[in-house]
Amino acid sequence: MNKKRLFTKTMIAAAITLTSQQALSAGFQLNAQSATGLGRAFAGDSVIADNASVMSRNAAAMSLFDAPAISLGLNAIDSDIDVKNAKYAGQNLNDQQIGDISYVPNIYYIHPINDKWAVGAGVYSNFGTKTEFSSNYAANEYGGLTDVKSINFGLSASYRINQQWSVGAGLDIVYGEGKLQRTTPLIPNGTSSQTKLLDVDANGVGVGWNVGTVFELDDRNRFGFSYRYSPELETDGDMYYIKSKDGNRDISGDKLKIPLPDMAEFSGFHKLNDLFAVHYSVQWIGWSTFDKLATTGGDTLNTYEWQDGWHYALGGTYYLNNDWTLRAGYMYDTSAQDQKTSISVPDSDRQWFSGGFTYHLDAKSNIDFGLTYLMGEDVKVTESTGLAPITATTRANALLYGIQYSRSF
Repeated sequence: MNKKRLFTKTMIAAAITLTSQQALSAGFQLNAQSATGLGRAFAGDSVIADNASVMSRNAAAMSLFDAPAISLGLNAIDSDIDVKNAKYAGQNLNDQQIGDISYVPNIYYIHPINDKWAVGAGVYSNFGTKTEFSSNYAANEYGGLTDVKSINFGLSASYRINQQWSVGAGLDIVYGEGKLQRTTPLIPNGTSSQTKLLDVDANGVGVGWNVGTVFELDDRNRFGFSYRYSPELETDGDMYYIKSKDGNRDISGDKLKIPLPDMAEFSGFHKLNDLFAVHYSVQWIGWSTFDKLATTGGDTLNTYEWQDGWHYALGGTYYLNNDWTLRAGYMYDTSAQDQKTSISVPDSDRQWFSGGFTYHLDAKSNIDFGLTYLMGEDVKVTESTGLAPITATTRANALLYGIQYSRSF
């Protein structure tokens, strides 16, 4: 297989993989399930249960509700991604700013049936990003357009065993779609031109599940644990690439088998007094299970060198008065990419600096606002699977902000 064909098939595999819910949230995972969680860097988010969005992190926490509750909100992810000091095919390239703004809506509803059972439903997203290089960028066989969205439809139930223990479980139906475009500069007969190298528009649906538990030590102290199983997806779509001798080849009939990583989270919440609480979370993401992309025909399109990731989050909540609640948090988020890196999806260890507040409109409804500055690190990138190698330095920062309305009935 020549280098050009290997490269294009590899990029097709990557594009389709990005459409999944959790699979490759690795290099660019941005939590955006609620504005409340955003304001505390999601510290303690699977057990605090201050609104219905908790069901996206731990189904068992629905047992903490004694009345129906609804939450709906909108989060925005404003990414600031720089590709600088790039060298491609022996030439220095202009710096690129490839960030964009993604909007992530969400809605949740929890309904207690009695003092033992509760059910809930939610629509939200675990992933979404977009990077786009300028159309005349010389290295667009590595850059180009990457645009990915996903929607998670969740159904959950919880059961209270006794005053201290609750359990829960949920079903996840995930729809994802992604677009990937790559071009490469060609010089036929000494005249420069740019030819389409790859054009992918793919989508897929997968079904997973999650389980969780909550332990209430007393009214002011509780702990939560949740585990999320991610299935192996089969995705397809409209895809073709250029072969060096045979021209365009349509491979839309192929399907890719994608192993998705499982996730586990432990959280704690401690209300120290009537004014102040501390909370924390440790989350593990099994990205190392994503070792290769293979087709249903038995072909291996590419191998990866991912590593498991960890999130460590610590936060505090200040109950100022009956109208205002203030919160803040910090998260350290480890990178999933290790040996293999990319200019189109920059990745590094990241730090989250978060703050937010709740304004209580009345005893049963409130408005939340959350703000996070996500700070990445400079990463040296080398890619050499295309027509010519590229080296560059990438850095990905982001500003995340969200607003949310919650009400109990």
